[in-house]
Amino acid sequence: MDSSKPPKRDLLLDDLEAIRQLLEKDQLEPPLLTESLDDDLQIPLLSDIIQPGPGSSPTTTIPASPPVTSMPLSYPAQPAVAPPAAGTAPAKPAAAASAAAPSIGAAVQQSLLTSGKLDAELRAAAQLILQDVIDDFVPQIEAELKRRLDARLDRLLKSPRG
Repeated sequence: MDSSKPPKRDLLLDDLEAIRQLLEKDQLEPPLLTESLDDDLQIPLLSDIIQPGPGSSPTTTIPASPPVTSMPLSYPAQPAVAPPAAGTAPAKPAAAASAAAPSIGAAVQQSLLTSGKLDAELRAAAQLILQDVIDDFVPQIEAELKRRLDARLDRLLKSPRG
């Protein structure tokens, strides 16, 4: 056992103060994320054309396409959905829900199939683990049963018939 006395409270406070001052000095420096990198270390954008370096195999580069400019339409723009004609009842939300129902139903069905496959895989893995455990313990169980049966047989043979 260590019989030395623990350091005094004042020494511990001085050590903590020194650590705090060191940490404050580190905070005066800018964080690494704001530092700038050299131009050769910059990560290229997807729109940049990268020239192959020396010793690399030549690859076909796809030139960047010029930006698409909008052209005036030669016909008037029309809304995607025509407004309902006068005298007709507005469409009910149930009609939209029934149109979306097959896609939702299909998504739910696909989810159930996926979860069913996952469930089947998990069950198969559990069965394999269970079989391994059974295979490991069967010899011990058989030995214990044999010992108990032998002891029971001995008791039965030694007991007086009556």
